[in-house]
Amino acid sequence: MDKRASRTLLGSLIAKFLSEAQGAGLKEGRAAPPFELMDQHGKTHRLTDYRDQWLVLYFYPKDDTPGCTTEACAFRDDIPVLKRMGVAVLGISLDDVKRHREFAEKYHLSFPLLSDSQGEVARRYGSLWSLGPIRFAKRHTFIIDAGGDIAKIYRSVRPKQHSDEVLRDLDALRRNRL
Repeated sequence: MDKRASRTLLGSLIAKFLSEAQGAGLKEGRAAPPFELMDQHGKTHRLTDYRDQWLVLYFYPKDDTPGCTTEACAFRDDIPVLKRMGVAVLGISLDDVKRHREFAEKYHLSFPLLSDSQGEVARRYGSLWSLGPIRFAKRHTFIIDAGGDIAKIYRSVRPKQHSDEVLRDLDALRRNRL
């Protein structure tokens, strides 16, 4: 492959990555894309199941890896506060149901982990990273309000601080909508 063809291919890959990263037009204030996925217990969850309550929908790359474990355990530790606020939490990755069950049991995660093994929901949310056979969900989070609209999008997440950041933003968002 000559240099020009190589640059064209690289440019195409970068453009594809950047367009997927923006989430195909997802913006705060717009309706969240629907989903229907199974959790670690075999229960199906749909966006419509969370109508009339706030939802933290977070995408993460892989169960039982350092950053993903840190992020999941932080949400786990904040579940009592989130429940008092009337907020549900759902984690989504491309891992299968069995792997989610093992991860949830190992770290005593008390919220659903949804299996998006085909990556379709991650793609709709602009959270799918793929290059050839390598695919995973990017670390993105969406706060969805009680009406099903996206209230906040996080495209840059630091696992250790993220749950605290989400709690602060949820408090402010909910107060502004009362």
